[in-house]
Amino acid sequence: MPAARHFSPVEFLRAKRDGREHAPGDVQAFVAAFLAEEVTDYQASAWLMAAFLNGLSPGETLALTNAMLHSGRVLTLPSVKGARVDKHSTGGVGDKISICLAPLVAACGVHVPMISGRGLGHTGGTLDKLEAIPGFRVDLNAKRFETIVREVGTCLIGQTAELAPADRRLYALRDVTATVECIPLIVASILSKKLAEGIDGLVLDVKCGGGAFMKDLKSARALARELVLVGKGAGKRVSALITDMSAPIGGTIGNALETREAIEVLKNGGPADTRELTLELGAEMLVVGKRCKTRRQALVLLERALEDGSALAVFRKLVELQGGDPRVVDDPKRLPTAKVRHVLRASRGGYVSSIDARALGLLAIELGAGRTRADQRIDAAAGFELVAHIVHEPR
Repeated sequence: MPAARHFSPVEFLRAKRDGREHAPGDVQAFVAAFLAEEVTDYQASAWLMAAFLNGLSPGETLALTNAMLHSGRVLTLPSVKGARVDKHSTGGVGDKISICLAPLVAACGVHVPMISGRGLGHTGGTLDKLEAIPGFRVDLNAKRFETIVREVGTCLIGQTAELAPADRRLYALRDVTATVECIPLIVASILSKKLAEGIDGLVLDVKCGGGAFMKDLKSARALARELVLVGKGAGKRVSALITDMSAPIGGTIGNALETREAIEVLKNGGPADTRELTLELGAEMLVVGKRCKTRRQALVLLERALEDGSALAVFRKLVELQGGDPRVVDDPKRLPTAKVRHVLRASRGGYVSSIDARALGLLAIELGAGRTRADQRIDAAAGFELVAHIVHEPR
């Protein structure tokens, strides 16, 4: 996509700094110039902050979504027959759901082509968790992606140079410039890469609470509405669930630890809340994919796939075809483990009334489980195991 003539990065920045609305062509020119390195990272970062502070109109959000979507290849997956539905979470602490959800839904007859992200701010990333599996590759090209989706029913990769490259670069800048919690930027980022996957439908898991980017129900609903509106405008079947992120999901925070927990769910175990959220989102995906007419029918199929081992078998094959060690699926002890372990014991008896998920997410970064710069390496073994969980205050 060539940059538009006479495009001035400085004037573009000035317009948003002063709260003026961009024309769609100017947004397209900005994205093209950024990819061509005619707009520097520091200029793009300045625009992200201006957009964060002054907002983007629905027209600007749509223009940004389309510009990032068409900055690379848009897949059609012609060899994949049947419904193709993806799920996206807006990010939470301990959110390992995609790892168990994708093979579970695929085992029930709906294809799940999934382009996932890395850790963003205090929240973890699906790609980082999958890469805790020795050898697992998320940098597959589009042809290999389509082949695995066709053969296995699902494939989980990152944004390659072929798919929404503008979003991939802007996503990394948002992570390190404190511009994550901006609804238009979130919408454009999510949908540009999701619409590039060749999907028919999308289920959105919009997190709400102290550990989410959307802290309150009003903000979560606003994000959910805009995501559904833009997604449907693009001709896709889209639905959104608003889910709780007032405490970490499950019993682990950290890449290898969370991958292990997702495997436990696929073995028909795992923490109750991790399992429940997996089933709820899976049911929605089966309905959106028209595999089931009702959520009740969908839940029966999903639970059967956990009980009979078919979901686990899909994951084992997925790991193998994406270059990972499939022995990890049956023996999660092969995942990286921390060399140093410290048990934090309560000084007296009692119960847990609340957990600050965001604080734990930030602490996980300090341990090495996340990043504060786009180029930082992650320690797959670092993290927390939560032994005590929230209970209601006894009366």
